[in-house]
Amino acid sequence: MNTTDKKTNKHYKLGYIGIVGRPNVGKSTLLNYILGEKLAITSRKPQTTRQNLLGIHTSEKAQYIFVDTPGLHQQADKKINQYMNKSARLALEQVDVIVHICDSTRWTTDDDYVLQLLKRHDIPVIAVLNKMDLLSNMDAIIPEIEAMSTRYPYAEIVPVSALKNRNVSHLLDVIANYLPLGDKIYPDDQLTTASMRFIASEIVREKLFKALHQELPYSIAVITDSYKEVDGKVQIFVTILLERASQKPIVVGKGGKIIKMIGTQARKELQLLLGQPVELRTWVKIKENWSDNDSSLQQLGLNQGIDHF
Repeated sequence: MNTTDKKTNKHYKLGYIGIVGRPNVGKSTLLNYILGEKLAITSRKPQTTRQNLLGIHTSEKAQYIFVDTPGLHQQADKKINQYMNKSARLALEQVDVIVHICDSTRWTTDDDYVLQLLKRHDIPVIAVLNKMDLLSNMDAIIPEIEAMSTRYPYAEIVPVSALKNRNVSHLLDVIANYLPLGDKIYPDDQLTTASMRFIASEIVREKLFKALHQELPYSIAVITDSYKEVDGKVQIFVTILLERASQKPIVVGKGGKIIKMIGTQARKELQLLLGQPVELRTWVKIKENWSDNDSSLQQLGLNQGIDHF
């Protein structure tokens, strides 16, 4: 509870906003821009986000508590994909407003799948047509808005470019219109409820996603084994889990080149985030078929659904 505000503002808004959509439509990029800090990891590969993540944005008129969710997708053969879908579906049941993010340049069957899930909920849904900067001209957004209005009775349809910061402030104003009245529950400077242990493992995983090609990143999990301050620096030990022994030489690279590069990139980003020196050590281990095993996913904390809020 924020104790800095002694007076209650009767017009202040507070609410939870579920950010949903198919994979790779820019959900995490949008959240990061709104927060003014890179909190959610991103990459060009779909299904980068695996767990719900709370992001908190506080303004003079509202406290927005965003729930960034994994991309909803129909092809969910492995247990991890089923848990990712379940995590996103659970978020829809616990929020005040849903922000449905779509790619303004194309509509897919996974978008249809998301739409069917939205129809089960009786709360305001705001459609966000992202990536408007990729359209040939501004007039090209008009038919996209018209098409969206025929698909679902959205409360509002807002075109934005999360990457180029176009119309994002307007989107926040629109969302605030649908939030309930309420007092702040988090301090003004708090951006998330996620632990630094979690954020550290996610930053390492992001670097792996960007360095590795094809399907290999989807066979990788990262666990923070230890996170502590020692002699004026933060010491972080992480384990990189792979599903097959044959993947280890690819991740490590010749002479350890790849794993050293990933470690260096992650350490630099963590130092910027923490504002102090970081010692980052990585180990690579094999845990066969972890992504399709209930017990392994439970140990990794990847089947917990949604943060408590």
